[in-house]
Formats: sequence, structure tokens, C-alpha cells
Amino acid sequence: MTLIVALDFGGTKLAAGVVNAGAREWLHYERRLSPPNADAKTDLEIMRSLIHSLVQGAKPAAIGVSFGGPVDATTGVVRLSHHVPGWENIPLGKLLEEEFGVPAKVDNDANVAALGEHRFGAGKGYESLFYITISTGVGGGWILNGKPWRGTEGMAGEIGHMVVDPQGSVCLCGKQGCVERLASGPYMAQEVQENWQRGGKILRELVGGNWELVTGKIVSEAAIMGDELAQEVLYRGAWGLGVGIGNVANLVNPQRFVLGGSVTKAGEKWWEVVRKTAQKTALPEVSFDIVPAALGDDAPLWGAVALAETNCEVVEKAG
Repeated sequence: MTLIVALDFGGTKLAAGVVNAGAREWLHYERRLSPPNADAKTDLEIMRSLIHSLVQGAKPAAIGVSFGGPVDATTGVVRLSHHVPGWENIPLGKLLEEEFGVPAKVDNDANVAALGEHRFGAGKGYESLFYITISTGVGGGWILNGKPWRGTEGMAGEIGHMVVDPQGSVCLCGKQGCVERLASGPYMAQEVQENWQRGGKILRELVGGNWELVTGKIVSEAAIMGDELAQEVLYRGAWGLGVGIGNVANLVNPQRFVLGGSVTKAGEKWWEVVRKTAQKTALPEVSFDIVPAALGDDAPLWGAVALAETNCEVVEKAG
């Protein structure tokens, strides 16, 4: 049996799974929340312990890694994480290869999730798709002509930092009115916290009057329950995402957009706003569909399996 280890370093969650190459069921699987005030060192230690626990003394054939931030996929070096400090220029692939003695392939989480959905999920059978994750941040990954497309320096797909409202609030990247600044969970929560005086009766009840407890998930729940402030913030985020998708459709013309991440669980109205805005933004002649990720939260993890399996094939051919 060829054992594959898949890892997912998210902004707030860490996940690891072990599978036999070619199989579609986890032999072992574990997910943990990244601790408060975590940094690269703490996340690495947690992931190391997860790997040792899951492989149970066996030696894997390859490791695939999904990372929530910019990555040089050719070298396996993490450039940085926008949400966890200490990841600047960390050679994650090399560290894993040295410790476990097997090939390790690392890529950005959206690129990896796109690969997972293309190989095993909602993108199966499609030659071109754009995967978008809307969660702690907003990122995208391309499959063009059946293969991952990362751009010249691996930065293709950064729809989260496409400006859709030049007069909007400042994003962590320094620009105003980015898709991520409107549509991501933490920024929606921040928007509610900064505008609580405008209403939000249901929101107030959900957090017991403590606005610091508002999260993206709570904003979504309150919106579904009819809270006007929550609806305003949530559906403005959906609008921003829809504008981004419509412009991408005009520019590259993929067959399908696959959406994953926690914010996509915000209810049918959220999907309706995204789809209608995207269609309105795109030219009438540009056809595409927008669907939920079939692999759910595990899209990056299954994409990491696909990354590692590709690596195994390369190693076997070389041997």
C-alpha cells in the first residue's frame, strides 16, 4: 500500500489525514483549532504531532500540503500567512522532507482546493474552473485546460484582493474595498461591531449584548433570522464577491465557479445575491455556473492528496 499524508494549514484550523493512494476514504483523520495567539512554531508542532499520531509508525510515500497564504509551489517555501505570524519565508516543504524522509509538495490552499474539486468533486469532468474559498480570507485557485494554473510567480487567483469598491474600507493588504474586505467572515464581524448603533436587535440577543463576540457565523445566523444589520453586511459581501466573479468570467471565461469555505453556508439568499450579481456584472454572452464545493471543508485536504499522488507518480517514473 502507498500511504499518503495530507495536511491543511488554515487561518484558524489545522487538519491532517492519511489515505492509501487511489482510495477515497480516510484511514485516519484529525482536525484541530489553532490555539489563540498561535504562530508558525506552534502550528508546526501541532501538525508534526498529528502526522506521527496518524501514520502510527508507518512511513508514508509522500506528503501533500495545503497552506492558507502565498506559497512558492516550486520550492515549497511559504511566503507568509496573513492570519498567523511567523510564517515569513519558511521552507515548509524542506522541513517536512527532512523530518519524514519523503517528498513533500506545498501549495496555496485555494490552488490545492481547486485541484481537489477538479479531481474528486464539483469540478470533475470540467476543463476549466475557478475555485474560490470564502472564510477567514478570500482566495482563488485555477484549473485551466485540466491543469493547475498559478501564474508567473504563483499569485494567480487572488480574487480576494480584487478591488470592487474603491471608496470602501481599508483591507489588510492596504487597498480599499477588496472582495475580502467585504465578504470574509472576520471582516463582516468587524463591520457589524463598528456599526452596532445602527440596529442589530437579533444580533445583540445572540451575543448577549457583547459585540466583541460577533463572528462571521453569527452574522450569517442573524441574517437568516431577519436581522437587518446582519443582512446588510452579509449581502453587501455577497454583492462584492459577485462583482468579482462577473469580472473574472469576462476576463478568463471558465466553465464553472466552485465556491467553498464557511461563509458559503450563509443560506440560499447569500447564494442568490452572488449569482445574480455575477450574471449582471458579466457580459450576457458569457455563460458559466456557480456551484458549492462538493468536498466541503475537506476540499484543501483532498487537494493535498492529489498533490502528493502526483508527486508519487513522478517519483515512481523517475525510479
